[in-house]
Amino acid sequence: MALRWRISALVAAAACAVAAAVGVLVHEFSRNRELSQARESARVTLDRAAVTYTRTGEVQGSGAALDAPGLPGDLRDLVEQGRRGTEFTTGPAGPAMWAARPAGSRVLSVRVDLTTTMRDIGALDASIVVAGLITTAVVLPLGVLTAGRMSRRLRTAAGTARRIAAGDLDARIAAGPRPRDEIADISTAVDTMAGALQKRLLGEQRFTADVAHELRTPLMGLVTAAELLPEGEAAGYVRDRVRVLGTLVEELLEISRLDAGAEHADMSPCPVGPLVRDVVARSGPATTVVGADETADTDGDADGDADGDADGDAGAPTVRTDSRRLERILTNLVVNAHRHGRAPVVVTVSGDGRTVTVRDHGPGYPRTLLDDGPQRFRTGARERGTGHGLGLTIALGQAQVIGATLEFGDAPDGGALATLRLPAVPPPAGADPAGPAEL
Repeated sequence: MALRWRISALVAAAACAVAAAVGVLVHEFSRNRELSQARESARVTLDRAAVTYTRTGEVQGSGAALDAPGLPGDLRDLVEQGRRGTEFTTGPAGPAMWAARPAGSRVLSVRVDLTTTMRDIGALDASIVVAGLITTAVVLPLGVLTAGRMSRRLRTAAGTARRIAAGDLDARIAAGPRPRDEIADISTAVDTMAGALQKRLLGEQRFTADVAHELRTPLMGLVTAAELLPEGEAAGYVRDRVRVLGTLVEELLEISRLDAGAEHADMSPCPVGPLVRDVVARSGPATTVVGADETADTDGDADGDADGDADGDAGAPTVRTDSRRLERILTNLVVNAHRHGRAPVVVTVSGDGRTVTVRDHGPGYPRTLLDDGPQRFRTGARERGTGHGLGLTIALGQAQVIGATLEFGDAPDGGALATLRLPAVPPPAGADPAGPAEL
């Protein structure tokens, strides 16, 4: 049950309980008061009738009777013991208050009829019930309205927190004055947390971008110096490490642009099948393409067409997307499959070209990646190899730029499985990405 209806039910229950409690108290108070008055009246009448009976030996006109046939048995027994008393009865003759005392060998009694009094108390009870229903009918909508406002404020806070978790660091719960209550305290805390988180993330993004830019200048000097080294094993090793460092710097710059939202898609018609085959052709051996009009061999050539311009390309499925970014995504996925998985690597293209899967036959993605998504500078389990952990982060960020979804999972029979789904209607050219890449 939603909080709104829980509060409404609690308000209704409280209103009914209060009305019932008030009704019972008023009923008991009114009934006891009327019975007390009737008992006192019966005693006064009985005492006067006793005085008259003592003087005259008659009770005519005194309101009392001798040995009345309807006298309650308990009261008659009390009188026979030489005592006097009163008793309320609700017999066939209606409610009444009896008072009796000894009169020699006889019983002198008075009966006060309470039919009208009990009827008035019944009418009072009915009025209390009606008043309780009216009160509940008035209070319940107010409770529903108040609970609805509280629920909306809480839902707004929860929605804003989800937007912040999804990467919208500019999201805030509300602007302007707020009521002073616990919900306002929660809202203020969430907004303060979002501001602090945004400040920290922006600082980290600027740091990453600044480091990458600052490394470019000495890196270019290293590249030049490496090229001037005499040929040899040591020179080859130095050039290789310089190339790795250069790739790392470029990837850091790319991530900083994705974080800053500076990347924009350039949409145009793109035949997915030929693009996939080109990516596979550059990825290395042990890669198979399925569903891209034909099956590529380990060298990426299909049906002996080495240049990749088969006649079948004209009929290949075409989607409107940014081909450069799509190629970047697929290249990172295939390279990651080769680097961290095991052959064969299988790339599958759907019939409409909007879904591309990349699967290897290794140990699968680490649990941390499946739970939290790709994390930069984190490669997961040792058995998945080494690296900087930037390839999948860049692939995810570029997928957001072109409006695609990139999901990571494990194949049922083993191996890592990455699924790229291109949108049926791509975002307009120059649109901002869906959100910054995760830190």
